[in-house]
Amino acid sequence: MKTRNIGVPGIKSPERTCSDPCCPYHGTLSVRGKILEGTVMSVKMKATATILHEYEVYVRKYERYERRRRKIHAHLPPCLDVKVGDNVIIGECRPLAKTVSFVVLGKPVS
Repeated sequence: MKTRNIGVPGIKSPERTCSDPCCPYHGTLSVRGKILEGTVMSVKMKATATILHEYEVYVRKYERYERRRRKIHAHLPPCLDVKVGDNVIIGECRPLAKTVSFVVLGKPVS
């Protein structure tokens, strides 16, 4: 099966193939909007991973940065090998479920 170019630099396409229609590489899911980086917290749900995204926000009153974090549910295609503790890149896509609007794109190339 052919692998599509999703247009996000810094990510290797997966070695394995899958028949998931919600895979950005082998299906028809398009990635548009935000590209975020985070750590995998859980992969207990079926085809979904929980990603912890940490970021900093500038507080003008105190002239300092504060750290914030949020958990994001992201679709996990079967062609990607991801386990708890991995650093991954996720991309925004159309809503796939009530709380899932992101898809795991892969591990960043180091």
